Amino acid sequence: MKLVIGSDHGGYALKEQIKKTLTCLGVEFSDCGVYDETSTDYPEIARRVCADIIGGKYDKGILLCGTGIGVSIVANRIKGIRAALCNDVFSAKMSREHNDANVLCVGGRVVGPGVADMIVQTWLESDFAGERHLRRVNMIDMQ
Repeated sequence: MKLVIGSDHGGYALKEQIKKTLTCLGVEFSDCGVYDETSTDYPEIARRVCADIIGGKYDKGILLCGTGIGVSIVANRIKGIRAALCNDVFSAKMSREHNDANVLCVGGRVVGPGVADMIVQTWLESDFAGERHLRRVNMIDMQ
């Protein structure tokens, strides 16, 4: 699996922590920015990450902003992206199993580093359950 990660200034510190976790897990990833805490417009980063997923360069993505709300709104406006804002482990697991989420969104000012690591690991290890959920995911992608 190839993964792309990106954040605005509000998610930068947590993104840096998550990158360490990804490295420890042996996950191949690319950092799409930002590279410091200078104020940045989250829609630009979200669109960049999602374009790379839609274009086939990466399989999945992780987006962060202060709350995770902004990047999830932007990402979900892009056809073929199913972004899930997950601030707990159960939501992360269900977003993969039931919704086949291809983008995980996390709030850098909402979730601490320990919980974020568990969310990311759970999200990466969870697989889409298919079956009855596939019909629903297909309904999402039709819109």
